[in-house]
Amino acid sequence: MMEPVHILYNDRCPICRAEISHYQARASRAEAPLVFDDLNTTDLAGWKLTPDQAKRRMHARLPDGRIVSGVPAFAEIWTRLPGMGWMARAVRLPIVRPLAAFAYNRIAAPWLYRRHLKREALDGETSQP
Repeated sequence: MMEPVHILYNDRCPICRAEISHYQARASRAEAPLVFDDLNTTDLAGWKLTPDQAKRRMHARLPDGRIVSGVPAFAEIWTRLPGMGWMARAVRLPIVRPLAAFAYNRIAAPWLYRRHLKREALDGETSQP
């Protein structure tokens, strides 16, 4: 059996939570070597990340201790889930890799992070006495 890969994600982000829930369900059915850690309840020292760094993108800690982020982290999930390996192979292709990285790093991740900051600000306003 493969050593597990730990996936660090933001459970307070509804979009992130929905996607990770999908992966968790598939991983559970397949007994895939994936562990999903919510950055809001996990000790981030082991990840060598600040809370702000952790919130900016998805991260994966590989069995050898290396941490990858963004598209490579997604590829680690897809590699371990039955029927999704083709996605991992696709985003690792020399032509696709920079396009996928651009889409995630410049569009998706910043957009999700800004939405998260807005949500936190609104939550802070509504919880004020």
